[in-house]
Amino acid sequence: MVDVVVVSSEVTKNLYYLSPGDIDLKVGDNVVFETDNGLLVGSVRKEKYQENNKNLAMPLFKVLRLVNKEDNKTLKDNNIIAEKALADAKKISSSLNLNMNFVDAYYYFDRSQLVFSFLAEDRVDFRELAKKLASKYKTRIELRQVGVRDKAKKIGGLGPCGLFLCCNSFLTDFNSVSINMAKNQMLALNPSKINGICGRLLCCLGYENDTYTELKKDLPKIGLVADTSMGMGKVVSVDIFKKTYSVDLKEKGIVTFSKDEK
Repeated sequence: MVDVVVVSSEVTKNLYYLSPGDIDLKVGDNVVFETDNGLLVGSVRKEKYQENNKNLAMPLFKVLRLVNKEDNKTLKDNNIIAEKALADAKKISSSLNLNMNFVDAYYYFDRSQLVFSFLAEDRVDFRELAKKLASKYKTRIELRQVGVRDKAKKIGGLGPCGLFLCCNSFLTDFNSVSINMAKNQMLALNPSKINGICGRLLCCLGYENDTYTELKKDLPKIGLVADTSMGMGKVVSVDIFKKTYSVDLKEKGIVTFSKDEK
């Protein structure tokens, strides 16, 4: 077992499992910490706890210190430079006739790397752009082609539920979401209802899908013919929460049955 704290980064939108060392940390503390590519600043999301090292990528990177006044100044300077670099990237890519829609840019805290995210319909040969940016900013340049879901995760916004987007609030990975999930939950297949602001299927379709699947196990499917105590008829509706289904019976109309009766 090892001591671990969970830290989130505002710029990468990722969670990091780190060694707290001897630093006393609480939720909400801003810290400087190590990563594969350089230093980042993040906020503590979960205080120190013990985790089996088999569940972690060992060795753990470390929290170096709490953010101080000098660090805050560095962050502010980095953000200013990153904004200028983003504007430069747009101009240079346009001059190179590259079809790139830039989303954002950020510096690692120690300026070891300058990262740009962009959308593009096809693969882009951005080698010349990277060279020009590296020459100007004297650091390693990374250009990441992202999807529309990644853009929503970075920019944020409000979902149809009225809450902040899940991807921007707490999701760390995008799980597979299929149209079958919407069908399984008997939702109207209206794109304006089942798509998020990114234009893709709502991530939340996956949250209750397993529950719907379990509840529907012992109920007949809509459209099938059911043999009931009152005769044969077509199933016209199902209420998985009441565990009932309605059957259109000849000469008797629509009759509702529970899953345990026929």
